[in-house]
Amino acid sequence: MPEASSSIDDRTYWAQLCPTSVSSSDVTRALIFVVVTAALAYLSRASLADPHSHGFHRFFAWELIVALVLVNFVSLRQWFGDPLSFRQFVSWALLFGSLVPVVSGVHLLRTAGKPERGQRVDEPLLEIEKTTRLVTTGMFKYIRHPLYSSLLLLTWGVFFKYPSWLAGALALGASSFLLATAKTEERENVRYFGPAYRAYMQRTKMFVPFVF
Repeated sequence: MPEASSSIDDRTYWAQLCPTSVSSSDVTRALIFVVVTAALAYLSRASLADPHSHGFHRFFAWELIVALVLVNFVSLRQWFGDPLSFRQFVSWALLFGSLVPVVSGVHLLRTAGKPERGQRVDEPLLEIEKTTRLVTTGMFKYIRHPLYSSLLLLTWGVFFKYPSWLAGALALGASSFLLATAKTEERENVRYFGPAYRAYMQRTKMFVPFVF
């Protein structure tokens, strides 16, 4: 009986995800995607004009993450249901874990990084990224990209809400663009901070402390 119930749940999920006709929820999702895309494009307008900037890759990572959320969020019942299952445990652990690096990273960039208007004007950076000091404390002591680590945790946390081939493809795509973003940003930081950043790279990991 449990197997039959699981099969029914799967059919219900795919019926909602791939309906034979366009429903109001499909229209809503499409509108949300268009609106969020417009907002991200405006935020990334300088980066999109420069394909060699890290923000160019980050825009597509954001887009895939938004698409993943829209694909995997079918209903509140599906999102919060079966709370004791392994997939939900992994999902919530990753989602809550994603809050730590982003909160810590933003705080350190704003305080220790000393971002200032008028600095690094030749680069298509967000204001918070225009740091004038190399940050090597807090989470930055162990990893170079806590904000991208947060997005990776968020991506895979959403994936585990309802694993599927489509969700997996979107998650892998987003992860690939985040890796490209980080590598490009490191080249930019080497140009700006010079040997100090190269030395910093030698003693830290990219996303996961002591691992990668």
